[in-house]
Amino acid sequence: MAEDFSVVVLASDLGVDARPFLTRTDEVDEQENWHDCPQYLGDEDFSDLDLLHFFTLQGSDKSGNRIFRVVGKFFPARVVSAERLKKYIFQKISNECPEGPFCLVYMHSTVQKDENSPGITILRWIYEDLPSEIKERLQVVYFVHPGLRSRLVIATLGRLLLTGGLYWKIKYVSRLQYLWEEIKKGEVEVPDFVNNHDNVLEHRPLTDYGIEPDPFHLTEVQSSSFSLNHYENRWVS
Repeated sequence: MAEDFSVVVLASDLGVDARPFLTRTDEVDEQENWHDCPQYLGDEDFSDLDLLHFFTLQGSDKSGNRIFRVVGKFFPARVVSAERLKKYIFQKISNECPEGPFCLVYMHSTVQKDENSPGITILRWIYEDLPSEIKERLQVVYFVHPGLRSRLVIATLGRLLLTGGLYWKIKYVSRLQYLWEEIKKGEVEVPDFVNNHDNVLEHRPLTDYGIEPDPFHLTEVQSSSFSLNHYENRWVS
C-alpha cells in the first residue's frame, strides 16, 4: 500500500529554507529535545557573542514585561551556526530572565539578508525547541522597521512557519514614535543607525515599501525655475 504524503509549495524568491519540510516526522519524533539534554546547559563560552550585543536584556515595557533587545544588524549570520545561536538564546533567557513575562524588541533596521538574517525557518526551529514555559512567558514581539519583504514573508508563510502562537504575538512598529507608546524612552537603548534610519523613513515614507522616491536627492537641488526667473528679471531691466 502506498504511503501517505503531502505537498508543500514554497515560492523560491522568498528565501525560505525547505529542509524542515523534507524531514520525516518519525525521524523528528525519535530525536530528543535539545533543551532536555544537560550538555546544552553547560558552561559553554559565549563571550564572543555577548560582545556583539545583538541579544541583550534591557528594561521593561509599559505592561511590565522585561525586554530582550535584538539588533539584527549586529548579528553575523555567516559565521554563527544555527545550533550555537539556539544554545545562546536559551542560556541567555534562562540565566538573565528565569521567570516572569518578557518581550522582544527586534530592530530590523538596515538588515542585509545574506549578512545578518539567520532565516525564518531557523528562527522557527529555535522557538519550537524552547521549553513551553518560556514560550508562554513571551508576551509580544515588537518588530521595528519591518521591510516590505519581511511583511510579505510573514503574511504569506507566517501561519504555517510560526507555530505556538508566535505569529499572533508579532506587532509591527514602523516608526520609533509608535514604539514609545508601548515602552518608555530610556527603557531600551536605540543605536544611532536605527535613529538615522527612522529619520530617513520619516522624510521618505515610500522607502517602507521598497520604493526610493528620490534616489538622486534632486529635491535638495535648487529649483531651476527660480534661476530662470532671476535671469529673466535681469534681461527685462
